[in-house]
Amino acid sequence: MKQFWVDLRPWNKEIATTAIESGADALVTDKAENVRRLGRITTIAPDGDLSIGKDIAEMTITDKASENAAAAIGRSRYVIVTTSDWTVIPLENLVAQSEKIIARVKDETEARMALTVLEKGVGGILLATTDPAVVRSVAKLIKATAGTVSLVPFTVTKIQPVGMGDRVCVDTCSMLEDGEGMLMGNTSSAMLLVHAETLENPYVAPRPFRVNAGAVHAYILLPGGKTAYLSDLAIGGEVLVTDAHGAAHTAVIGRTKIERRPLLLVQAAAGDATVSLILQNAETIRLVGEGGSAISVVQLKVGDTIMGTVLEGGRHFGMAIKETIREK
Repeated sequence: MKQFWVDLRPWNKEIATTAIESGADALVTDKAENVRRLGRITTIAPDGDLSIGKDIAEMTITDKASENAAAAIGRSRYVIVTTSDWTVIPLENLVAQSEKIIARVKDETEARMALTVLEKGVGGILLATTDPAVVRSVAKLIKATAGTVSLVPFTVTKIQPVGMGDRVCVDTCSMLEDGEGMLMGNTSSAMLLVHAETLENPYVAPRPFRVNAGAVHAYILLPGGKTAYLSDLAIGGEVLVTDAHGAAHTAVIGRTKIERRPLLLVQAAAGDATVSLILQNAETIRLVGEGGSAISVVQLKVGDTIMGTVLEGGRHFGMAIKETIREK
């Protein structure tokens, strides 16, 4: 995930408060105690949780030598970089070599450029501004930047009740929108997009913060391309929320709920790729069709089109690995 840091040098209480309220990841300041009076957040200061010089480097890029030095540092720890004339080329060179580059920016325009350079973007930004509105706009930009997921249409090939089992509901700290959901699969090589419980139905009130995700053994796609078993999700962790076009953002887990319910197996194919997922067998559980339409699993038919993604199979503690692994 992209880091969002705010520079409080010199001290500015209004900016500090706005940064905390906007979900900043860390504040850079000369005196950490000023921040600690306002809220719990990582401080980067001589007396802070982290310090510049020891834990984090800070450099101005003025020539090729300083660029190379920053890239070398950025391979092992975060380095805050300022480009003297704010050109794209130094950032491109740094991003190509390191994932721990924090670009110092002054507004949303510079932040957007830094976050998208070479499509990959810097590891994060350090915002230096005296305008609270800029803090809020940049926070909104960076927190919505979880990249995109390449979605493909799958054709349903099989729908089969499989009996009773334990399924997981993932309740987030966000209100999700129609067309959004989370990606889950019985294997890590392909996943289906399960729609959030945002829609009205005759049986239960909408729960726009919830995705009734699937059986406990299933994989879920997380930020940064990682995966986890649904049964391993924990309060305070983050999940990846994706819409039907692949636009993704993160959401914080507020609760998971595991209950024994009747289950249903859904299998589908897209070219040579196959996908399967075991879900609760109930009208309120929906998959996502092309264009973002929600399709209840009890109305799903062989031949219907549902959205999913094809991933690199083979995982070790949630990370993709190059190893001979067969899942089916």
